[in-house]
Amino acid sequence: MEMTFRWYGSSEERITLRQIREIPGVDGVVGCLMDIPVGEVWPEERIAALRREIEGVGLTLKVIESVNVHDDIKAGLSTRDRYIANYCQTIRNLAHQGIQVICYNFMPVFDWVKSDLSFQLPDGSNTLAFRGREIPDDPNVLLERYAQGTGNYVLPGWEPERLAQIKHLFEIYRGVGEEQLRANLVHFLESIIPTCEECGVRMAIHPDDPPYSLFGLPRIIKGREDLDWLCRAVDSPANGITLCTGSIAEDPSNDVYAILAEFTRRGRIHFVHARNIKYLEPGKSRDFYEAGHLSRDGSLDMFKIMAALHDNGFDGFIRPDHGRMIWGETGRAGYGLYDRALGIAYLNGLWEALEKRGA
Repeated sequence: MEMTFRWYGSSEERITLRQIREIPGVDGVVGCLMDIPVGEVWPEERIAALRREIEGVGLTLKVIESVNVHDDIKAGLSTRDRYIANYCQTIRNLAHQGIQVICYNFMPVFDWVKSDLSFQLPDGSNTLAFRGREIPDDPNVLLERYAQGTGNYVLPGWEPERLAQIKHLFEIYRGVGEEQLRANLVHFLESIIPTCEECGVRMAIHPDDPPYSLFGLPRIIKGREDLDWLCRAVDSPANGITLCTGSIAEDPSNDVYAILAEFTRRGRIHFVHARNIKYLEPGKSRDFYEAGHLSRDGSLDMFKIMAALHDNGFDGFIRPDHGRMIWGETGRAGYGLYDRALGIAYLNGLWEALEKRGA
């Protein structure tokens, strides 16, 4: 297991690489280039500069999150092959700079949806939350809400220049149901996986967040059966999963522990986002907030999550997922320094206990 920390880049962050380097047990950074338009080739010199910057403080860059997939690919438009060719070249450029895993998703229009970016908890901290009754019917209302609550940070998956075309985005997905979206994903994977195999890069799809439809948009990576279909549809170790415990658990019917165990055994989980969520109305709704990482703070058993990975031979990359804003910190919602650092300490402690169990 390699513990990592997501970092958006020195021009996008208050958090510094030096601060990340001081978190005990962190091996590397999960990086990105946020200013490259979706669908365009990532220049190798830019990737190399990012790698040198990160390695300069003694950390590694082996995982990229995310190389976003252009909507023309997801919607199956006639223009998709140009963007697929660009994606293949980006894979080659990343591989030349030592990247091993690329996280991506195949969600139409929105990469994730929350009703609250600053939901206050009883201890005074703030966190992300989802309350279904507060999700507006009009996605433009949600866009405006986010614009007022982001603190001038760009939220991944909610890039203003892309979502300025929201009417067009909804139009191109008109008539695209789950079956067609699956076919479009298979076309994409069949086109890029040979390049991945040639370069030694593994793709790792992120589950849908939330794992059910909103705004009438199809969702196809929602639970165990979808993950099994994905692995069988393009049967290559390079076609794998970013298992986000929070996203999978947002549908309480998903058995996150069994899913982790099965797909770790099958060698398909290349990257893990470990987070805890707290159901607000267990058995009545799927509403939740993102809790601290400790098991007792949420509805998930984080020891069982780490044990499912450890006991089935997980040797990939992991990072603490969204953290609360604590100790007066401000920044990109879900991506403060302090609570994610606490999450790393906790997850590493669980892993050490598992390693020494029975020794």
